[in-house]
Amino acid sequence: MLLKDKVAVVTGGTRGIGYAIVREFLLEGATVVLCGSKKETADKAVNALKEENPSYNVSGIYPKLSDYESVKSAFAEVENTYGRIDILVNNAGVSASQPFTSYTEEAFDSVMNLNLKGVYNCSRAVVDGMKQRGYGVILNTSSMVSRYGQPSGIAYPTSKFAVNGFTLSLARELGPFGIRVNAVAPGITDTDMFKAVPENLVQPLINRIPLRRIGTPEDVANAFVFLASDKASYISGVVLSVDGLATT
Repeated sequence: MLLKDKVAVVTGGTRGIGYAIVREFLLEGATVVLCGSKKETADKAVNALKEENPSYNVSGIYPKLSDYESVKSAFAEVENTYGRIDILVNNAGVSASQPFTSYTEEAFDSVMNLNLKGVYNCSRAVVDGMKQRGYGVILNTSSMVSRYGQPSGIAYPTSKFAVNGFTLSLARELGPFGIRVNAVAPGITDTDMFKAVPENLVQPLINRIPLRRIGTPEDVANAFVFLASDKASYISGVVLSVDGLATT
């Protein structure tokens, strides 16, 4: 088991890619605390996982990720319960697709507050403990649009460009303390969001991917497992594309 005896926190862990990350971490022997946006969604995800396998060591929390004090308090409870946080996965994110001239300040701020400030808050809340132990892994979810941009919804690619810069810079700063920082940039992935794509647009999307298929949440989760494990012990400051060599 690649993550045996590790303690991981996964934000945005109640569905889609985040849920797949939680599940794969559990299969690899980790203790996982998943973060949901509210108690009901966190409890639902935890219950579903425990129904699948009662031996899974999984629990849920629901701090407000854009509020540092809320995150700090919730993560302190995790450390009090399990003794430490070895792995943090900053996966929670939100998107919006308005054209630039229709994008309000409030809409822009709501995306940036979760997708970027949430990454900062969660990372800040675990770093001191990781430094003291001389070990830690921080993994961030980026996106293929951090490489290519997208034709509308300006805040989402902007936030993911910023996540890449955050990842590379923090990797340089925290490397001397034994902390690795990496990101995974998924391409088109078969999540609830993708299911809303009109059927007549799906095949043209697939045709642009050399592997000729849409990615699965498990494809992406497996990349997180590798980067979280000691198999990646000399990898830091990487933004790993998991997109089937997607192009714009």
